[in-house]
Amino acid sequence: MPSVRPPKRQRQLPSDAASKGTRSAPFGHRLLWLAVPAVAGLAVYLVGGRGVHTFNINDSGSAPEITYLPSVKRASYVVADLPGKGKGLVAIRDIKQGELVIQESPLFTVPTSTSESPTALIARLLRNAPAEGRDAFLNLSYVNFPEGVDPKTSPDQVALAIFQTNAVAAGEQAGIFPGMARLNHGCSSAFNVVYTWREREQQLFVYALRDVQRGQELLTTYTDTKRTRQERRGFLSQQYGFKCTCAVCSLDDAASQASDERLTTIARYYVHFASWGSGTISGVEAISTINKIWSLEEEEGYWSERGRLAADAAWIAASHSDASAARLWAQLAIRWYTYEVGADSDLVSEVRRIAADPEEHPAWSSREPLVVGGPLALR
Repeated sequence: MPSVRPPKRQRQLPSDAASKGTRSAPFGHRLLWLAVPAVAGLAVYLVGGRGVHTFNINDSGSAPEITYLPSVKRASYVVADLPGKGKGLVAIRDIKQGELVIQESPLFTVPTSTSESPTALIARLLRNAPAEGRDAFLNLSYVNFPEGVDPKTSPDQVALAIFQTNAVAAGEQAGIFPGMARLNHGCSSAFNVVYTWREREQQLFVYALRDVQRGQELLTTYTDTKRTRQERRGFLSQQYGFKCTCAVCSLDDAASQASDERLTTIARYYVHFASWGSGTISGVEAISTINKIWSLEEEEGYWSERGRLAADAAWIAASHSDASAARLWAQLAIRWYTYEVGADSDLVSEVRRIAADPEEHPAWSSREPLVVGGPLALR
């Protein structure tokens, strides 16, 4: 079954245990068909000109397709037909790094448990949705439709398939966001926007993680792409029904192998530095490993999860009473969380407090005093 894509969440490193793998959050009771995959973050980044598909937009642009976007900020894209990809979002003006692209309320959400059948539940929620949103929902694509069932005579089954293909985690529920759902997928350095659920606003936010030029496609990622091309393509084919041809997956064999080695090494480093939580490695080694991750990601062009990575480093530094390092890592977390989730987000507010006074960190002095070191790169 297609998986619900979780938005990026803050990951903390408690002093007694930690793990860089995100928690699976399967939907209970009758909704086990919406099991959330274990994904290590869904930020989206792009370096230089790599990984961007550019499309011609006439000088006047074209009218955006009507979608249910009740809280969109500034119009910066159109829904366009893309050769070999169906529909996608294409920038109609230059978009700056850290700019809010979409702010969207869910058309509807699904609870974690229910006694109602999935098909009946989605059909009922869809009937109660606003007409404009309902039309936008029914125009979305879907995969893994039951064999032997005629879509024309089974609208409720179609609605279920659309939801399964396009839903993302919205806090402790699953939500459908017809506007955001038009974002196509890119791997590693090939995606340039990130989506995240903000609990306080009860909305999904999409931010640009780099400058996007007019005519470029906006791409997010559907999975943790710190895997080999073969593994990524296998997952995406099974879960979403397409063979990925993004810029990273389209590299020649030699370049693809080099990329695969970087990505799998980054993944191993994440596991290694997370073992600090159980006391397996020292704070110095944990911070050294984080700096290695940062360097490899820069080489790869993979900027995903940098706000969280820097915040984790600040946690380690604060735990060891290294105020100078904690402050530097918190300042770096402010920069990248601002790009990922917005300067007005709760995450930015939290790390601002730590940058101002590291001793306010909840983990302060929970480990032996130690100079662990700050970031080697301040980008």
